[in-house]
Amino acid sequence: MSVSQEAGTGRTVAGRVFALLNAFSQDRPALRLIELAAATGMPVSTVHRIAAELVELGALKKERDGVYRIGLRLWELGSLCPAPRTLRDVSLPFMQDLYEATAENVHLAVRDGDEALYLERVWGRRSVDVVSRVGGRSPLHATGVGKVLLAHASRELQESVLAAGLKRYTPHTIVMPGLLMRSLREVRETGIARCAEELSLGTVSVAAPIFGPDRRVVAGLSVVSHTVTHSRALTVVEPALRLAALSISRELAKGYEGIGAGAEVRPIRRADR
Repeated sequence: MSVSQEAGTGRTVAGRVFALLNAFSQDRPALRLIELAAATGMPVSTVHRIAAELVELGALKKERDGVYRIGLRLWELGSLCPAPRTLRDVSLPFMQDLYEATAENVHLAVRDGDEALYLERVWGRRSVDVVSRVGGRSPLHATGVGKVLLAHASRELQESVLAAGLKRYTPHTIVMPGLLMRSLREVRETGIARCAEELSLGTVSVAAPIFGPDRRVVAGLSVVSHTVTHSRALTVVEPALRLAALSISRELAKGYEGIGAGAEVRPIRRADR
């Protein structure tokens, strides 16, 4: 029986397929059949049947040891999504220039719900090791790029993030709602977000907003460096970051199609001050 013919109650067929695919994450990129069943709550026989067809279609890859991974076909399909691709295409040359000027990790991210989703990253041998990756996610309250996106999000989204609780990742993570809100006001006023060792020890990130054609924030651009080189931020990193973010915003203002048209780069309204 094919996936499209699968019968049952509860989830739809498409819901079952996506439940299986959503079981994979940055922390769990490879899963065995029993782990997929546990993550989805579906019977092992159902998971086996769906997974087998997804392997045949190229959406999943099955290793010799029985471990499943996301297949290249999904990556190919994902690359066709117009809004993120357009934003990445416009931003990448400026990100490369920013890396050349700083020799640090450069990230491009958008807000997807209550998380920051990384669309692109430029780094090199001299860059500090970071936990982020293209397609990965991070919390809005504990990263520079996340704070930029949260600062320009709606009041409702900000309150939702606070109500959900601010998870502490390091001793430096801001977990007091009042302190975070003051930090977000500063981001809006200065145009720069600074985050020192709030997500991981040993790293500091600074970020700036990227504006779409309608002057609403569609993404954030950040530079992540080691704490020992943080003093360079005031003289090298921040001016270069501001220039890169401004340059990308100017290019987007020329009317590139797709910006703000998808869920990944939906227009983000500024919060009331």
